[in-house]
Amino acid sequence: MARLEFFFDVSSPWTYLAFTRIHDVARRTGAQIVWKPILVGGVFNAVNREVYERRAHPDPRKASYSGKDLQDWARLAGIVIGKPAVFPVRAVTAMRCVLAAQEQGALVELSRAMFEAYWRDLKDIGQTEVLEETIAATGLDPEDILSRAGSAEIKERLKANTEEVIARGGFGSPTMFVDGDDMYFGNDRLPLVEAALMRDGFGTGAP
Repeated sequence: MARLEFFFDVSSPWTYLAFTRIHDVARRTGAQIVWKPILVGGVFNAVNREVYERRAHPDPRKASYSGKDLQDWARLAGIVIGKPAVFPVRAVTAMRCVLAAQEQGALVELSRAMFEAYWRDLKDIGQTEVLEETIAATGLDPEDILSRAGSAEIKERLKANTEEVIARGGFGSPTMFVDGDDMYFGNDRLPLVEAALMRDGFGTGAP
């Protein structure tokens, strides 16, 4: 079975798109997704600080097109991506909660709920009450998840995942690896990810 690693942070709209679409890629190719929650701000601080300059001084033409492009992709993926009042959001606790949910086999469910709360419902997932509401909506125990998210072990795991993607050449979210060292970045690279999986002899190509 092919190994498809997915390093991600729920604070990125392009990651929301890739997260939504990658399940079909895995189904068609038979790949096993290995979920790796990270803190994308930590990646930017280490190896991609120019992203802050682009946010502070965007080119108006590129920004206008980027907004259109994002909405085109959202329609294609069948999801809603709005404009949160708080952006960028402080997502460190949210991502620690995702890691805590992973221990209970609920990473996908909570990640999806976090994406929807922030990008669809425009809620500030940096706030404890929003996190509690989002966690509860997945059927998980908010007190349990938040308590575990505050543990030294979970904090270290998020740091380790973030440092790992940096060490392997990553510079943002989502970053994907096919069978170890074949790296792809961004939602729009999913066709290349699928092609790599098929080229390596995995999958049937069935829709």
